[in-house]
Amino acid sequence: MIRAANKTDEGAISQCVHTAFEPYISRLGKPPGPMLDDYAQVIDQDQVFVITLDGVIAGLTVLKKAQETLLLETLAVHPIYQGQGLGKTLLNYVETLAAKEGYETLQLYTHEKMTENIVMYQRCGYVEIKRCTEKGYQRVYMEKPVKHLSDRVIV
Repeated sequence: MIRAANKTDEGAISQCVHTAFEPYISRLGKPPGPMLDDYAQVIDQDQVFVITLDGVIAGLTVLKKAQETLLLETLAVHPIYQGQGLGKTLLNYVETLAAKEGYETLQLYTHEKMTENIVMYQRCGYVEIKRCTEKGYQRVYMEKPVKHLSDRVIV
């Protein structure tokens, strides 16, 4: 089940993000950006959706609205739930949501050293649009046209 996050989810969201991104610390030499976020504040300011299994938060997305695009800032699945297609389900959900909200594209970024994420997003139809350094991280921005997905049903 996918639903909008609420304030009571903050602790579970933070724990899920930390557990999901912890393996990248050694590769990046520091905690990935999502590990530094205050999720009480993120829930208040952004669109946060969680996917639950048996009432447990197994994954989440964080979306930020921009004028011309919607930015998928975080996609995380707790490691014990990885490999079950939850990340793809969340990605499909936010793509459809972006289309229904009238956006033509959905953008996202990942760290350039998270090469498996870049490959996964490419397989899902995302194309690289720029590389830059932001907040001390080497980010790869990617986007996908979503306007044509507006007829999809959101589950």
